[in-house]
Amino acid sequence: MPEHKSPRPYSRARTPRKNGGGAGRWLRLGASALLLAMLAGGVWLAGLARSLPELSGLEPVPAAGEIVLLDRYGRTIARRGEVGHAAIRAEALPQTLVDAVLAVEDRRFYSHFGADVIGAGRAALANVRAGRVVQGGSTITQQLAKNLFLTPDRTLRRKAQEMMLALWLEQRFTKDEILALYLNRVYFGAGAWGAEAAARRYFSKGAHELTLGEAALLAGLLKAPSRYAPTSDARRASVRATVVLDLMLATGRITEAERIAAAETPIRVSRGNASPGAGWFADWVLPQVRELAPGHRGDLIVRTTLDIAAQRAAEQALREGLADPDMARGAGTGALAALDHTGGVVAMAGGADYARSPFNRAVSARRQPGSAFKPFVYAAAFEGGLTPDDVFEDRPVRYGSWAPENFNNRYEGEMTLETAFARSSNAVAVQVSEATGRGWVLRTARRLGVTSAIANTPSAALGAYEVTPLELIGAYLPFMNGGRAAEPYAVTAIEAPDGRVIWSREDAPGPVVLAGRVVADMDRVFAAAVETGTGRAARAPGRAVRGKTGTTNGHRDAWFAGWSEGLAAVVWMGNDDFSPTEDALGGAGPAQIFARFINAAPVYPAPLDALLIQPARADDPIAALLEAPQESSEPEPEPATPDPIAALLGRISGE
Repeated sequence: MPEHKSPRPYSRARTPRKNGGGAGRWLRLGASALLLAMLAGGVWLAGLARSLPELSGLEPVPAAGEIVLLDRYGRTIARRGEVGHAAIRAEALPQTLVDAVLAVEDRRFYSHFGADVIGAGRAALANVRAGRVVQGGSTITQQLAKNLFLTPDRTLRRKAQEMMLALWLEQRFTKDEILALYLNRVYFGAGAWGAEAAARRYFSKGAHELTLGEAALLAGLLKAPSRYAPTSDARRASVRATVVLDLMLATGRITEAERIAAAETPIRVSRGNASPGAGWFADWVLPQVRELAPGHRGDLIVRTTLDIAAQRAAEQALREGLADPDMARGAGTGALAALDHTGGVVAMAGGADYARSPFNRAVSARRQPGSAFKPFVYAAAFEGGLTPDDVFEDRPVRYGSWAPENFNNRYEGEMTLETAFARSSNAVAVQVSEATGRGWVLRTARRLGVTSAIANTPSAALGAYEVTPLELIGAYLPFMNGGRAAEPYAVTAIEAPDGRVIWSREDAPGPVVLAGRVVADMDRVFAAAVETGTGRAARAPGRAVRGKTGTTNGHRDAWFAGWSEGLAAVVWMGNDDFSPTEDALGGAGPAQIFARFINAAPVYPAPLDALLIQPARADDPIAALLEAPQESSEPEPEPATPDPIAALLGRISGE
């Protein structure tokens, strides 16, 4: 009888257990992943919390006082900061301004917890529909957190920090205190930080005195202060204020009659006490004041070297030059900086219009000086024994793969160094630099005041490095000062309102950095450049002018740097995006702007001994340096064979 085979045990039970086990594993894996993600998120948030700045010392009303900047004759240049007794306080908010700001910036401010979910969703939907960012979803609390503690970087980390800080602010302060913090610190354009400063800047009244139309105009600035500032474009500011009034009506903060009355009431904007362009100077000076008077609480009076009359002359000359197509030649912007013989900044124009562009090109734009660097090449050569009467050949030259070219590729054969400087021969300048020693040329430039890095290459002789206008004119001062250096500065004294001196500058003559013989030779070639050379357009009737032009490849940068009767000035013209101009030349627009400025600016006669050519003393380290062998400690290129420079140097020295 055949053996009976039993069915395979558990054969039917295994399949459901197998399926159930697989699903369970996925659930367990999902739960584990979620737990790990939560732990990682917690660690990340903990790290963010540890990286947040110190928050305990924050006060609803800032303790800093007002800073009043005075020019060299005691005239008011600008007022920055908040007057201590006039800062907006939480218990006395200017209701009209608050209504305008909330209508345009954060209409649910009093109901959200620091983040507005509804507003953020609405902004995201609008941005998706437009295909670009057209609305922002940040609340006033988030904006305050960003302005107080964070950088403007648009990253996930920065946004998370902003949210954490906003939640902390909502827990730490009342809604009214947050509004006071915001209104006292937000930027309203034209150098005005805080609503009180903005009300006084634009309307010469306090924030509590603003009319409905004025409050709407200020609230409208918050979206883009420079773009909507009434000092920049009155029509655009008016249209923006109308938008704010419409929003105030839509949110029920004003009536239709109030909206119509506000729209029909003219708004008078104050132009300020000084030239609006002095804002470039004020923006540059304020950080220095904070360094010179650290930790000071209360109002400050800062005495500076600026001359409002010279400042207006600088702005007008630059503005007119950029507006004239024959002078600008495709240059969209420019800068002008002027110094007295001590290095004091007399005038500073960082562009054509401060209200439109507060970027200070006079101190922040780094551009190639071109031939405006050649004075340092010639000064080094004259220190080495050459003279303006020595002869070089203006001809094509090559150094490895680099072959400098003259303007319009013109070469004139043998000429004296005086003529080569006046006509700005590139070929001769490079030959002189190589004959003198590039290392010596670079050290001479550094000694006179050039602080930017310069590569030790043949093209350095033609200004193939970047420098700021203020730095360049500061390095020209020894040529005007009889050989003495002077570092540019702006602040002469800082005082308390009661007259107590908190800080004052010690006047001391700068060191002698050029021997008298070298200064005399340089004065001669500078004069030739203006009288018969490329700088002829800089001549001013009845005034002795010295200077040098500069133009870079592609006409991207055009310069004139020079001086007259104790006042040194530099003019730069070009485009912010480094694009070529049409045909800008240092001897055209910059030289003409310089002449207009010099003619209109006051005369700054220096003490006689400051302008006399200074002889090198026996104990002067410069004198010893000039007697030392002129060998560079920096690497020099291998000379070509045969070496034309060595032949020229031998002929000039008489060997």
